Amino acid sequence: QVTLVESGGGLVQPGGSLRLSCAGFGNIRSITSMSWYRQAPGKGRELLADMTNGGRTDYSDSVKGRFTISRDFAKNIVYLQMSSLKLEDTAVYYCHVPRPYPEYDDWGQGTQLTVSS
Repeated sequence: QVTLVESGGGLVQPGGSLRLSCAGFGNIRSITSMSWYRQAPGKGRELLADMTNGGRTDYSDSVKGRFTISRDFAKNIVYLQMSSLKLEDTAVYYCHVPRPYPEYDDWGQGTQLTVSS
């Protein structure tokens, strides 16, 4: 089990940038990859980006080229650098650690990003 704590959300104007952080605490050695999801009002949770311990990254089409996931393995932190933000990026952003069985996945509490002029 890993406790995940996100930070960095806020209000940003369209076209702006922001970086989210997620710190992991607990059984860090059990982590094989870390991901970012988001959930917009009235929509399901969407996988945005993930990064394995080996450094392989993958992105959803909706954020590819605009968002970058990175990890500081020494500090057990995963980041999501977001740029060229759009109104439709408004959502609660969640940090996630997948497990072999989804019911055991670790999730952060979420951090709100609002893109508005």
